[in-house]
Amino acid sequence: QVQLVESGGGLAQPGGSLRLSCAASGFTFSTYAMVWARHAPGQGLEWVAGSYPDGSVADYRDSLKGRVTVSRDNTKNILYLQMDSLKHEDTALYYCGKCPSGYVCELADEDAYWGQGTQVTVSS
Repeated sequence: QVQLVESGGGLAQPGGSLRLSCAASGFTFSTYAMVWARHAPGQGLEWVAGSYPDGSVADYRDSLKGRVTVSRDNTKNILYLQMDSLKHEDTALYYCGKCPSGYVCELADEDAYWGQGTQVTVSS
C-alpha cells in the first residue's frame, strides 16, 4: 500500500535552513505529482509546493517563492523540500502528499494521500 514517511524536521533558528525528505513506497513514484503542505498552530492546512513527475516543473505558494525549493529523486523515491531563510511563521507540521495523477493537486483533492508529517519549529 502507499506509504509516505516524512523526516528532516526539527528545531531551527530564524534565518537557518532545513531540508525535509519524504520517502515514498507502494506506488510508481516517478509517475505521480507530489506536494508539500503544512499546518501551523491555530491555522488551517496550507499548500506549500508541488512537483510534477519528472521533477522538471514545480509550483510554489506565492508567499514562499524564493525561500523553498521542492525536488525529487525518482531513483530513490524521495521527495525533498529545501527551506531557507526560515522565519518563525514557518513553524508547522509539514506533510508530503501523493497526488492522484501526474498533475499537481490541491488540498481539496479527495484522492490525494498524505503522510503523517514532520514537525518544523523555528525559534531562537
